[in-house]
Amino acid sequence: MAVKDRDRFSTATRLRLLGEQTAERVYRSQTKRQARRSRLTGRAALLALVLCSLVVALAYPIRQYVSQRAEIADQRKEQAERREHVERLKDEKARWRDDAYAEQRIRDRLHYVMPGETGYTVIDPEAAKKQRTDQGAAARPWYSNVWDGVDKADRPSDDG
Repeated sequence: MAVKDRDRFSTATRLRLLGEQTAERVYRSQTKRQARRSRLTGRAALLALVLCSLVVALAYPIRQYVSQRAEIADQRKEQAERREHVERLKDEKARWRDDAYAEQRIRDRLHYVMPGETGYTVIDPEAAKKQRTDQGAAARPWYSNVWDGVDKADRPSDDG
């Protein structure tokens, strides 16, 4: 047993054991590095970089495209509304060419009566009172408003 004990503690044996332990540690660290490296390879990093670049490069044009499409939709809606308005104006213009319609509208607006007719204006006292309080100067004749303006212009201002 003395020989075994000597072999066990000989320098060569110690170096061999030390070399095996070191080799195991190196092998374990290499496998760990390989495991870490296998998660993110150079190709994967390059692919991620390319995809991020594409997203950044295309973000602004896509946003512009979407906003322009919305603006086009608004313009088309406005165009349709204006066409409808033009059609209504054309219809009204055609109606005004009819003498009977023009006469009826003139009589309604200006309270004209034909010779031999008697014109009546019915005023509801409550509506007249409400109209006077609501409209103020608009309910009065125009020349009263003009005189009031002249009187106000002649007075000295309070501002000094």
